[in-house]
Parts: sequence; structure tokens; C-alpha cells
Amino acid sequence: MSEERIIQKVLLVDDQPANLVSLEAILEAEDRELIKANSGPEGLKVLLREDISLVLLDVQMPGMDGFEMAELMRQRKDTQSIPIIFVTAISKEKQYVFKGYQVGAVDYLFKPLDPVILQSKVNFFLQLDRQRRELQQKLKQAQAHRAAYEEAKKKGTE
Repeated sequence: MSEERIIQKVLLVDDQPANLVSLEAILEAEDRELIKANSGPEGLKVLLREDISLVLLDVQMPGMDGFEMAELMRQRKDTQSIPIIFVTAISKEKQYVFKGYQVGAVDYLFKPLDPVILQSKVNFFLQLDRQRRELQQKLKQAQAHRAAYEEAKKKGTE
């Protein structure tokens, strides 16, 4: 039985196109799809149609800021467990960092970003996601085997 290849999708949300290009350059890798959104509402639309493994989210954006997007993500069952890494240039004050963790961030990074640290953190959270997905696949296989066994057992006793 061959292992199914898992392509992980990372959502990058930032209102500055140059920041999205920088993130993309640092994070591009095999078995990884980077999806860019220019605003919180656009990011939420992506989350409705894609199976996202990790979100890198700018804090300060016009209209809906990163905190609001994170709060909305945590309200939906299908997006509440997606890890969020906040990325910001301005909000280094403790009150903003605490707010980021309160609304569901798993990490908080400050610009300018260190590419090695960013890659390391993203790789860590994607490894956790990969392990979770592999366990889900194994559970489905085990459930299918059990169902087949129960069906065969039932037919054998008839």
C-alpha cells in the first residue's frame, strides 16, 4: 500500500503585497501550497473553500485586522483548530501580544522576520499537521477494516 502524498496549504494574509512576496520566497517548498490573501475578509473566504494547515496573519490591516479574523476563525468549528502565527511590524507592545494569544495565536513574530526562525516555526507546525493527518488516515483505514470484518463475520453466521 503506497502512502498518499499530503500537500499542505499555508494561508498568508497581509495587506502589503511586498510582504506576501517575501513570505512566499522564504516559505516555498515541495509538498506545500502557499495561498495569498490581501485582507481578512479575503482570507476568511479562502478558509471556507480550502483545507488550510497553517495561517500566517498580519495584525494591522485596514478594515478587518488580524485579531478580528482570528476571532472569527475560532468561532467556526472547521477553522477553530488551524494554527495561527501572527506576523507584525508594529504591535510589539505586551498588550497586543497578549491579545494575539487570547484570540488564538500559537505564535507571534515581529518584522523584519528572520528567515531561519520563520521556516523553523512553520516547519514545526506543518509537521504536527502532517502527523494529525496521517493519524486520521490510519483511523479511517482501521475503521474500514473493522467494518469489513464485522460484515464478513455477520455473513459467516447467517
